[in-house]
Amino acid sequence: MAEFATQLRLARRVALQVLASLFLVSLAWVLVYRWVSPPATWLMLERRSHRPEANYGGLLPEDASRKIHYRFVTLREVSPQLPLALVAAEDQRFLMHHGFDTDAIIKAAKHNFGEKGGGIRGGSTISQQVAKNVFLWQGRSYVRKAAEAYFTVLIELLWGKERILEVYLNIAEMGDCVFGAEAAAQKHFGRSAKSLTPSQAALLAAVLPNPLKFQAGHPGPQARTKQQRVLRNMRRLGGTKFIGAILD
Repeated sequence: MAEFATQLRLARRVALQVLASLFLVSLAWVLVYRWVSPPATWLMLERRSHRPEANYGGLLPEDASRKIHYRFVTLREVSPQLPLALVAAEDQRFLMHHGFDTDAIIKAAKHNFGEKGGGIRGGSTISQQVAKNVFLWQGRSYVRKAAEAYFTVLIELLWGKERILEVYLNIAEMGDCVFGAEAAAQKHFGRSAKSLTPSQAALLAAVLPNPLKFQAGHPGPQARTKQQRVLRNMRRLGGTKFIGAILD
């Protein structure tokens, strides 16, 4: 009995040491990315290794290059229209919540469990999307969801809204092997992210739910419809003054 108690205390001590080590490593990782640009994300590595299984009606040919297009730019090197469009499309309560939008989560749950044939609706905030895309692997599980919540809390505490939005507009997938504002602007419109127009910014934000199926360079009726909705939301938020509140 005494030997069992000793082994239990040892196991508890080892477990606490492992947890403390994981916490310190994750804390250091988040702090490094507070100032250093992420060199890549898990999704970038996945796209680099193989093409998506679906070709979306020929939009993704099998012989397409797997070279990743990604160049990190600061928030001030991007037209304010784009961060405004991303917030208008993805997370209009971005400045109001602390990483989790309970209203959006409840609405998504009601939709997903209460409606048939309407498709799955997500309730993730921009902060949650950054946490899972920068720090976590692809896939769905309760463990991953818990880790996503953990990293969301960390970046909200250690980064702040400006850095979260800056990282988001750089690592978001905006086409096959195209990640971030600068790469997407060059790929789809032949211009820098700094010179994007409101209409172009809204189109990039409009395809984010599925940038492989709805391509900003070849928008269909659905993408155009959402583009107009994003433009209305951009005006409703107060235009670029809304983004000015983040930069100040």
